Amino acid sequence: MQIIKFWNPSKSYGFLSNFYVSDPINKFNRQWKTSEHLYQAMKFLETDLIKINEQTENEMEISLWDWIALQPTAKLAAYHGRRKDLPIRKNWEEVKNDFMLNVLRCKFNQNDKLKQLLLDTKDATLIEDSPFDYYWGCGANNTGLNMLGHSLMLVRSEIKREMLTTF
Repeated sequence: MQIIKFWNPSKSYGFLSNFYVSDPINKFNRQWKTSEHLYQAMKFLETDLIKINEQTENEMEISLWDWIALQPTAKLAAYHGRRKDLPIRKNWEEVKNDFMLNVLRCKFNQNDKLKQLLLDTKDATLIEDSPFDYYWGCGANNTGLNMLGHSLMLVRSEIKREMLTTF
């Protein structure tokens, strides 16, 4: 069986990365620059707020979702989504896999080009080749859980199944 490793969004199979930039994802009446932006925002409740411009007279509060959506890069969205001083959902560990699946469904079902690229991976095993991430990726020594790869393969099989039932 073919194995496809991905990690860097600008390299081969980079479209599988949550840091890959393509058409915005539309969800919750917002446009998300990447699937990473959307995933990181999901760590918070829509009603959670953050103060910005705290050192100026222009201080204001905005939704953490809006603030994450405004981040210029996926790297910054990920950084802020991982901050320990922000109010992450209490049940995050229980819901994060389902949220990731829903984010990936949006990414690939809203973009026909990306959907076709995912289908073009056929039945290959997809592995996020992150040397740092042992949950979503395979980690430096390939002992990670590769949950992103598993989620992508599940979305791919859902798309295939849906295509079969629509003909």
